[in-house]
Amino acid sequence: MGERKEIRVSGVVQGVGFRPYIYRLATEERLAGTIRNTAAGVTIEVEGPSESIARFLDRLPAEAPALSRITGIAVDSLPPNEETGFQILASRAGEAMHTLISPDVAICDDCLREMLDPADRRYLYPFINCTNCGPRFTIVHDIPYDRPSTSMAVFPMCPACRAEYEDPLNRRFHAQPNACWDCGPKLELWDREGKTVATDDPVARAAELIHAGEIVAVKGLGGFHLAADATNSTAVIRLRERKCRVEKPFAVMVPNIETAERFCEIDDTGREILTSRQRPIVLLRAKRPTPIAHCVAPSNAYLGVFLPYTPLHHLLFERGKFAALVMTSGNVSEEPIAIDNGEAVGRLGGLADHFLVHNREILLRCDDSVVRPAEGGARQLRRSRGYVPVPVFLDEELPAVLAAGGELKNTICLAHGNQAFLSQHVGDLENLESYGFFLEAVEHFERILEITPEIIAYDLHPDYFSTKWALEQTGARLVGVQHHHAHVAACMAENHLHEKVIGFALDGTGYGADGRIWGGEVLLADFSGFERVAHLNYVPLPGGAAAIREPWRMAVAYLAQHFGREFLNRGLPFLAGTNATSVKLVLQMVERGLNSPLTSSCGRLFDAVAALAGIRSQVNYEAQAAIELEMAALESNDTVAYPLGLVPEGAGWAIDTRPLFEALLADLDVWLPASAISRRFHNGLVETFSRLARLIRDRSGLREVCLSGGTFQNLLLLEGLCDALRAEGFKVYTHAEVPAGDGGLSLGQAMVAAHRFSD
Repeated sequence: MGERKEIRVSGVVQGVGFRPYIYRLATEERLAGTIRNTAAGVTIEVEGPSESIARFLDRLPAEAPALSRITGIAVDSLPPNEETGFQILASRAGEAMHTLISPDVAICDDCLREMLDPADRRYLYPFINCTNCGPRFTIVHDIPYDRPSTSMAVFPMCPACRAEYEDPLNRRFHAQPNACWDCGPKLELWDREGKTVATDDPVARAAELIHAGEIVAVKGLGGFHLAADATNSTAVIRLRERKCRVEKPFAVMVPNIETAERFCEIDDTGREILTSRQRPIVLLRAKRPTPIAHCVAPSNAYLGVFLPYTPLHHLLFERGKFAALVMTSGNVSEEPIAIDNGEAVGRLGGLADHFLVHNREILLRCDDSVVRPAEGGARQLRRSRGYVPVPVFLDEELPAVLAAGGELKNTICLAHGNQAFLSQHVGDLENLESYGFFLEAVEHFERILEITPEIIAYDLHPDYFSTKWALEQTGARLVGVQHHHAHVAACMAENHLHEKVIGFALDGTGYGADGRIWGGEVLLADFSGFERVAHLNYVPLPGGAAAIREPWRMAVAYLAQHFGREFLNRGLPFLAGTNATSVKLVLQMVERGLNSPLTSSCGRLFDAVAALAGIRSQVNYEAQAAIELEMAALESNDTVAYPLGLVPEGAGWAIDTRPLFEALLADLDVWLPASAISRRFHNGLVETFSRLARLIRDRSGLREVCLSGGTFQNLLLLEGLCDALRAEGFKVYTHAEVPAGDGGLSLGQAMVAAHRFSD
């Protein structure tokens, strides 16, 4: 006598080949029944001998498709109905939406092999895909994830594709973007006015134009790239000029892992990340010499390298035989990436010479993700394509919370139950276009997740666009969350911590609880609240934002605070290249407190040291001085550590930077190289923060330390402090699933806001 079971599987189980997998598994175990997509995942009914059902249940999670992610399996008994055979049923509409959508996935080896096989009917087809690869998140506008809910709905399948789509044993069974030359999207080459260029092979012609030094806008999965020959300095410089991107490094796409290994130092971790199905941009130490133009990543020891992830990318390399292509976001700096063909021509017509476009609509823009190998794994710098919308899974249940994020590197977070969904990288909310993208992300996530927030969390800074938006919302409880508390909470959330921790929150800017600009903070924190137990000493920020663009101002501010005007008589090298009148003006601002808000920012301390070391007095992109200071330290093995003082302040300490600058000035007197100065500075931070953690442990008994904030994207500081703290017996927790910088801020905001009302 057989039995019948209903099995409800939740997680990322749609659009990943899950139904054909279950069909084959049930057939192998000789079970009858059905499977259908639901708004919560999939529901399976199986009927047959108890032993067969038991084996089926054991095998179900163990052998699941690589792209799936099972988050729950619930089993109930049903009365047998003597069904024969196993069927895949159509999805039901009208249910509450709780399913998880797969991210966009790089082309799989099977599809790549077929695309390059002259005997295959999809030979050279630039939109080849199957259930194991292809677009997902960026082409879906609703769930369940079926073709009518995607931008492929306008492409009726031909008989051959329809037969594959309906065959449970075929690799393309219910592959929603399934298409071929006869029925799917098509490519065209356009000129900069949007007029079609006559050619039988748009990809080959685009490759010829790139070889000739032109810039071609290429439509990808989540938006347009601007493509240029990475070995052609003239083309790269022209791209910089047009994109208004003076020195910030460009990402480089190479045809395969072997080429990447020729250009960069790659260990097993880096190789695994590069070849993963997410295909992020990976920051890797560059080998010298290299055929890649120096202007691709000036003053940087690293290259941002990634592998082709769409069929079109592979075809470009196959047709053009490029060693490397600059593939940078299709936008003017600080604007959102372009996704629509007409939008691209309008916004990028002054940047690109030609456009390689297609007629499959991108429904949601999604930039490339950027990661850095560290501590034996991938550390997210920008979490976007390939990772979104997979949630951060929590080990507690939250009410429906929407967190609006910060101003820079904005993401939003929509959390409910035990899942926190971070949006793709939105960017800096400094213009109307980026703010519009922010609104798009909010609307899209609320719709596809069908979550109406009960609580809206926001940063305390009153001038942030995200904060202003949050304060205008009605129908939800509004919760302001301090910036650095949110950083520590984000680290706690992804590491499943609940008890109070010692939190180091180091970054460039965050609105403090005292109205000042924080950024060098040590907190005792949990989700319910925080106590500030230490911070870098306050220093004036002369000119506000101008001091961020001109690090020499921070050097003047620190020196004036510690030594008065005496430093002007020391013949410091950085002053020789700085206008004397400007220096005097900044001194007056500092001394009189004019337009010089106080800051404890660790980022600004990096800026001051970079300026004094002669590395960077003005910057052309965010954190440039700090990045180049880190690069300089790579050239030194100096073990000296600059000292910093710990001055009692209330129940905690202020970190006194005067000893650091005294030692630094003494080293400048003997012309110590910038590389050694940088290394000594990094060593000093590690030694001081480690000592501070010991003092806090002695008072509090806490041994768990969370490291968060954008400064911890610095590899030397991250790994150095982790090693030092572990050597002292601390348990150290860092970021891996979400960025340590402001891209992970919204997760922490959501956690703090949820606990504000549950405690």
